[in-house]
Amino acid sequence: MDILTILKKQAEQVEVFSLESEKTTVEYEANQLKTCTVTSTKGTAARVIHKGRLGFSASTDRMAMDKLAANVLDSAAYGDQTSFSFSDPIPAVPVKTYDKTIAELPIDRLVEIGKEILDLILPVDPSVRCNLSLARGLVSTNIRNQKGLSVSFQTSPLTLSIKLDRMEDNDVLIRYEQFGTMVWEKDYLAFARRLAEQLKLARKLTTIKPGRMPVLFSPAGAQALILPLGEALNGKEVYRGTSPIKNKVGEKLFDNKITLVDDGTMDGCYGSASYDDEGVPHRRNVLIEKGVLKGFVYDLKTAAQAGVESTGNAVRSLFTQPDVSFGNVILQPGLTPLKDIIASIEEGILVESLLGLGMGNIISGAFSNPLDLAFKIEKGEIVGRVKDLSIAGNVYDLLKDVAAVSQEAQWNYNFFYTPYVCAPYVLIPEMNVAGKS
Repeated sequence: MDILTILKKQAEQVEVFSLESEKTTVEYEANQLKTCTVTSTKGTAARVIHKGRLGFSASTDRMAMDKLAANVLDSAAYGDQTSFSFSDPIPAVPVKTYDKTIAELPIDRLVEIGKEILDLILPVDPSVRCNLSLARGLVSTNIRNQKGLSVSFQTSPLTLSIKLDRMEDNDVLIRYEQFGTMVWEKDYLAFARRLAEQLKLARKLTTIKPGRMPVLFSPAGAQALILPLGEALNGKEVYRGTSPIKNKVGEKLFDNKITLVDDGTMDGCYGSASYDDEGVPHRRNVLIEKGVLKGFVYDLKTAAQAGVESTGNAVRSLFTQPDVSFGNVILQPGLTPLKDIIASIEEGILVESLLGLGMGNIISGAFSNPLDLAFKIEKGEIVGRVKDLSIAGNVYDLLKDVAAVSQEAQWNYNFFYTPYVCAPYVLIPEMNVAGKS
């Protein structure tokens, strides 16, 4: 018997989440093809709300639905008291997240893409060791509940990632870049070309005197600014009272140049789908607009706790319950061309990545991190790589005064807590840069 039918007879509210996924992965190690693997998962998870308590269980055994039903009801007897309801059936905007080209991409094509990446990187520096992971998948999701909700959607994720390291004398350079999409993109090697250009620039070492100076964050480096905001804008942290901006909706907290959006409805993007993982339609959530705090992101549980509606931001796996997360995070581009921003800097640094990001009390906004990859800007030009430096500041203070935001923006897939982030270059007029004198 159908698991939903079984549970509807025994609990007031029932939700059934079914997931089927297949993934093909090709891996290179130290510039050489290492493994090709195919994995698959198929299973069902159920949640019930019975006598005001939440129960959860999951299984990959299709023949054990009676046992799954018994387990989820047993867990409800000891589950958390809860006051939320499962999603009503609400139509969603169609979002393109499936592409036959990706879904049917053969192993030999993934192997070929790996060779194309190596052909871009190794001519720049043959001493570099590259580890690659290239994966394409097909994921089918179905969500049903006792209210009549029944939604299904497919995604075809493609991920290409590079980890490279170069050791010369006392100089160690380690870089990681990743690209993700749901629909085939002709320029799928753009991220590898950026990495090759960084590798070329990094060959020339230079120095800069520590002190207060302009700091230009690249789209990847801007994660230092976005990460604390992501934590503070999470409805779970707002409910817990740990978000430092919890009671400031409608207040101007940041520079006019700062607009931050969460949007799970963008065709082809890695964080997109018609619905979230509770069957709530994805939507475009403006979180910060021209420096003014507009709102937060919620799933069904945190929305009920806050007395608001879900923003469609529930994310889960087969064996975990839904939690609040983001779809696609966009820090809106500005009006200034990147070349003009760089030309305006007499002496400063361009930050590509930091070490230890995500550690410590992130939500406070305070950070003090060594620079992983950074370049010196002198008289309006990038002149070389700088080492043994660190930067410190507080995001809530830094973003009150932003000198410029570039027209150019770039998608990044290696951010904490957010699957896919688009950010421009952000110039902070003055920051503390510490290091050897």
